[in-house]
Amino acid sequence: MNAHDPKSQAQIDRMAADGEVDALRRELMVRSAEHRYSYNFSWLGRPIIQYPEDITAMQEIVWRVKPDLIIETGIAHGGSLVFYASLLELIGHGRVLGIDVDIRPHNREAIEAHPMCKRITMLEGSSVDPAIVDQVRDHAGRAERVLVVLDSNHAEAHVLQELELYGPLVTRGSYLVVFDTVVEWLPGDAFPDRPWGVGDNPMTAVRKFLQGTDRFELDAEYNGKLLLTVAPNGYLRCVRD
Repeated sequence: MNAHDPKSQAQIDRMAADGEVDALRRELMVRSAEHRYSYNFSWLGRPIIQYPEDITAMQEIVWRVKPDLIIETGIAHGGSLVFYASLLELIGHGRVLGIDVDIRPHNREAIEAHPMCKRITMLEGSSVDPAIVDQVRDHAGRAERVLVVLDSNHAEAHVLQELELYGPLVTRGSYLVVFDTVVEWLPGDAFPDRPWGVGDNPMTAVRKFLQGTDRFELDAEYNGKLLLTVAPNGYLRCVRD
């Protein structure tokens, strides 16, 4: 702890190691998910479908990294795209590239009409389609600092493929953030109409990915200090070129 940054990593580590706190937050995450808590929030008029702690964490990361390009897989209503674009607007540079297999017309229209659309580019198609990946690589090749956020299909096989395809685009010192790793903590019947669940989700994909790379590590600060997060152990920091 110091006058310039009052947080303490030692205190964060102690909280993260507190088994009672961990049990309480897991219970609250399960209960809040039952009430679709993440759907309660918007950013500059667009539904963002995120927990406030993750929104705050991503704001810190964007300010810290000051990326030239933020790549996000999964667009939905576009709230996250607008959120990232607004942060880049404050910083004074950078663009957001969003990819979704199905950009619904009413969402596209609302995003394109938003003042922050001037910093947003959208690609429609699967995030793992070679043609889409080639376009993403082209955008990334023109950026010095790249941040990647994965929030599309949450099945392990899909997320692992995204990690392998998009991980190399992340620049040293930046982040690869994988949302909805929390699926591993939720009841087995929480997603009856989805091809993911306990044992097959973003968290299991992250575990496998980290076993095969030394470019990324779990960020002790973010994975330790966030209590109500949909991305436990989903904040990966790039530590090597």
